[in-house]
Amino acid sequence: MVPELSVVIPMYNEQEVLPLLVERLRPLLDGIEGTYEVVAVDDGSQDLTPALLQRFRRDWPSLRVVRLRANAGHQAAISAGLVSARGNYVVTLDADLQDPPEIIPQMLELARRDGVDVVYGVRNDRSTDTWFKRVSARAFYALIGAVSKTSAHADAGDFRLMSRATVDAINGLPDHNRVLRFIVPALGFPSDTVEYKREQRAAGTSKYPLLRMVKLSVDSLTGFSAAPLRVATFAGIGGAVIAVLFVIYTLVVRAQGHTVPGWTSTVAIVAGFSAIQLLCVGILGEYIGRMYAHLQGRPAYFIAYDSLAVPERPGGPTDTPLPASSSQRVAARDARPAMPARGGPSWAPPAGERPRPDGSDRSAAVSRRGGPGRAG
Repeated sequence: MVPELSVVIPMYNEQEVLPLLVERLRPLLDGIEGTYEVVAVDDGSQDLTPALLQRFRRDWPSLRVVRLRANAGHQAAISAGLVSARGNYVVTLDADLQDPPEIIPQMLELARRDGVDVVYGVRNDRSTDTWFKRVSARAFYALIGAVSKTSAHADAGDFRLMSRATVDAINGLPDHNRVLRFIVPALGFPSDTVEYKREQRAAGTSKYPLLRMVKLSVDSLTGFSAAPLRVATFAGIGGAVIAVLFVIYTLVVRAQGHTVPGWTSTVAIVAGFSAIQLLCVGILGEYIGRMYAHLQGRPAYFIAYDSLAVPERPGGPTDTPLPASSSQRVAARDARPAMPARGGPSWAPPAGERPRPDGSDRSAAVSRRGGPGRAG
């Protein structure tokens, strides 16, 4: 049965906060109208997160565990969850509880009542964030809005509710380095917002240090706008104009008989133009790298285990079973009749009754010892 709601939660080394998340999320979802599933995407955790998920799943049938074979990153883990989610509405939520799950029923009610495809969770109070993070986030979103046609809200992260049509549209995109907080607004589906206060992380440490934030910013800028390429073009044109003016200036000064300053101005000019060239080459390299990654066609993630598709065995969770084609090959191999013995009849005795190379009967040896053993 298709659930009404799917809650996708990417997780990476969240053993400290996971019990708190289950404690707050389960009674909340049990109280909503309609069926639901929680898709916990384990993004290659190195701590006890996989074991805790399996323990909670035994007592919570609606909890579904999707494990990636290796750490693929936050956005890739969300994408894997969107592909796996089956609900008519899908909510993406981080495990750190900075975005309160108590807003989910309000999002679902708003989507049902107004018929919108996307409901964004917007933070109206970010006092728990540092001053640097608040200022840099607003500046970055302003830059993205100025150089692209995407109108993403500056205080909206990855906490949102989406309709099935929106999720299907996202899953059909060919992008590999997805930044969903900009992809979803770029689709232009009808949307609304729900405001809330951003809390501090309930437990554990942040999985988005400064370097990852910078990488996310670069992926966002190069993935949604060609403005950096135009910046390189304008910088090249400006550099050429300045070079022409400087040549004219040097000719005029030389005609007047004045002495042109020496190496200081030369070094400054060479350094300035070298910086512009390196900047342009770096911008071009970002786009070439994206095209190279797209041409390779490598998936952004690999799903190793899905508790919905793989039944749990007494020994614990298993990896994904063989594909249908492999299973058919195995069944065909097992059902294949035994090859006739060379120079003998078409019937071959069972393996336990086949004669040994020395002519003795192996079945007799097995019966004498009560089981197979090594020859003496």
